[in-house]
Amino acid sequence: MWKQFISKLPRKSSKYDTASNSPPSNPGNNAAACGNPIERTASGNGLPDGAASMKRLASAEFPSSVVVGIEPLISFKDVPNFEKQNVFLSKLNLCCIIFDFSDPNKDSVGKDLKRQTLIELVDYVSTDAPRFTDQMIAASCRMFAINLFRVFPPSHRANSSIGEAEEELVFDPAWSHLQIVYDLLLKVITSSSLDAKIGKKYVDQSFIRGLLNLFDSEDPRERECLKTILHRIYGKFMVQRPFIRKSVSNIFYRFVFETERHNGIAELLEVFGSVISGFALPLKEEHKIFLCRVLIPLHKPKKVGVYIQQLTYCINQFVEKEPKLASSVIRGLLKYWPVTNSQKEVMFLGELEEVLEATNMVEFQKCMVPLFRRIGCCLNSSHFQVAERALFLWNNDHLMNLIAQNRQVILPLIYPALERNARCHWSQSVLNVTMNIRKMFSDMDGDLFLACQRKFQEEEDKRGVMEERRRLIWERLETAATFQPVTRNTAVLVTPVRVPLVAATLT
Repeated sequence: MWKQFISKLPRKSSKYDTASNSPPSNPGNNAAACGNPIERTASGNGLPDGAASMKRLASAEFPSSVVVGIEPLISFKDVPNFEKQNVFLSKLNLCCIIFDFSDPNKDSVGKDLKRQTLIELVDYVSTDAPRFTDQMIAASCRMFAINLFRVFPPSHRANSSIGEAEEELVFDPAWSHLQIVYDLLLKVITSSSLDAKIGKKYVDQSFIRGLLNLFDSEDPRERECLKTILHRIYGKFMVQRPFIRKSVSNIFYRFVFETERHNGIAELLEVFGSVISGFALPLKEEHKIFLCRVLIPLHKPKKVGVYIQQLTYCINQFVEKEPKLASSVIRGLLKYWPVTNSQKEVMFLGELEEVLEATNMVEFQKCMVPLFRRIGCCLNSSHFQVAERALFLWNNDHLMNLIAQNRQVILPLIYPALERNARCHWSQSVLNVTMNIRKMFSDMDGDLFLACQRKFQEEEDKRGVMEERRRLIWERLETAATFQPVTRNTAVLVTPVRVPLVAATLT
């Protein structure tokens, strides 16, 4: 019976079928910026042959649905134009049936029928470009919600080590259907036949909230599709823009201050990079609050390395649009500066250099004292990558110009760190760069350099005297405690006695 239905369907070769052996699309592509259609992968489960070793988990729990007597629908080309709307609605209803992809062999005929129907819908929206009526938009949004909006199970990464979680990719076995549904959603949203005034009644806050929840999917291909679609919705439905900004801010708040677990932070930041670049000048107070209360605290989580590139881009967009924000951004970085995580510290130094590139003299002078105190600590880091990255800041011409004009303040702050590196740092590369910077300051202002050198030597001499005085005081205390008679409730200084190993074992 099933085979008879399938045999009657027109099986034309499509771009979905020709991509059956292609690997998953690269999550790093900037699909939101370029607006290209969602790239398709395999026709079966969406996984390449070489990815058999990858872990394949159902990343969602769909509503249960019983497949009863699915009948194939007629093709669009076989009906007159006035009947195509009814055929479109019928095919959408057919695609509302959900299949279980945990078993690849279960309902294979029905899955193939639904997939072919989805492909027909995409081709129809792409080529014929129908004028979407209220009924068509409502039925489309219903089908999208039934197929896409689902509950994600607990992440398997929560019980795995950090290294394993970063290396392992998880692909949704239902991707062969989800991929085409996402493509259809993108075609509908970007279609010139969709009137935004009509569409906003159905692409409402509830629908957008459902899309934003999907950004927590573990499948990187799904997050790429969502990134493109959210960007298009933000551009087309202007009335929903405040709600999108508020909802994404809430996702960031929950991630930073509650869970520190979310799979789509990088993709959401990438969308907001394009959004921020379109902000009008002067910036609204709402946007400045978003920078200070949302973007800057995103430096706090341990997993900041996953999205640091997108976060840096967003922050640089703010600084380029309004340079007065540079000092606030730098102070925010200093507030969340890592102390025990060297890898994170290197990333902070890289972002700091990019922000300083766009910082003018006035804003630089507002924060240069705490800034170079922190840089001095980085120079003396025992981790050679941190020390080298801090020293390489002097290779930046713009920053070097700022330092040269404020050397009377900066050199006294930075000279002790340079001198300690020159005397006792273990890394030869750090030592060499340190000597070059010392020579640079000496050539820039010899008198100031010598004054800082004398002051540093005086402080070192004072510190030596204080250490000797402290040692003598402790010796006198120990001597006094030795001859002091022991009374009740009196603290006693006990000298540890070495016990022979054999004796200790026998006791």
